[in-house]
Amino acid sequence: MNFEVIVTCAVTGSGDTVGKSPAVPVTPDEIAEAAIEAAKAGATAVHIHVRDPATGKGSRDSELFKRTVNTVRSGSTDVIINLTAGMGGDWVISDDDPCRPGAGTDMIGPEERLRHVEMLRPEICSLDCGSMNFGDGNYVYLSTPPYLRRMAELIKGWGVKPELEVFDLGHLRLAKQLIKEGLIEDPPMFQICLGIPWGADQSVDNMKAMKDQLPANASWASFGISRMQMPMAAAAISMGGNVRVGLEDNLYIDRGVLATNAQLVDRVIGIIERMGARVISPEEARKKLGLRKIT
Repeated sequence: MNFEVIVTCAVTGSGDTVGKSPAVPVTPDEIAEAAIEAAKAGATAVHIHVRDPATGKGSRDSELFKRTVNTVRSGSTDVIINLTAGMGGDWVISDDDPCRPGAGTDMIGPEERLRHVEMLRPEICSLDCGSMNFGDGNYVYLSTPPYLRRMAELIKGWGVKPELEVFDLGHLRLAKQLIKEGLIEDPPMFQICLGIPWGADQSVDNMKAMKDQLPANASWASFGISRMQMPMAAAAISMGGNVRVGLEDNLYIDRGVLATNAQLVDRVIGIIERMGARVISPEEARKKLGLRKIT
């Protein structure tokens, strides 16, 4: 059981959710406002993607990240900023020629994937620890061992904490290898991602199986998607972990009732407190995770 819980709110993501809920933030100002509202609702950290304001699609434009992060930092909260570094690994196989990239491919190298992290030096950024199929199409996310080693090296050099995102046991095994090679500083920080097709399914058994393979000194969190967001949060707390909620992973507060990010944070805090635990502050989390505070 974890009695001192870090709550992260993933406020927008990069998926095709904009047309499904008016609460999904799109512009830098909207994303920043959602992050600030989540922090005021009690979130310890916010996980930030950005979107093209014209199309609503996920973007890796460093200027959009800069505008969003600067607005969050200028707000009246002390929230920890966690930036995605998962963009730029999208490979869509062409229907005409499987040897060539199809429409929607966005494949770049390690340095370019981290351009916004180098510019902004957040306290945390994600590091997706392996490749996987996404959905039922010809879309594969590519994150190879050489790419991950280079990204981990750069992130370490900038003093940013990598959140090691693992979608199955193979990803976790690779993340542990990076730790063994000295590319990840102690204590390592893991995010167990459950329910995304076709990674590990969201269940208590799968969460425990992955949690049991973590290094002994690791800090970890987990999330489930859609209607399993809150059940997986409760399971993570009971197993000693932290939690992530937010519109990146789930659009609903109740069956058929669309949520805001702040409402999801409020709901999970209610669960945490009813389990006899509490949400820790950003400053407490910085000490627990060994983060450097942005000044």
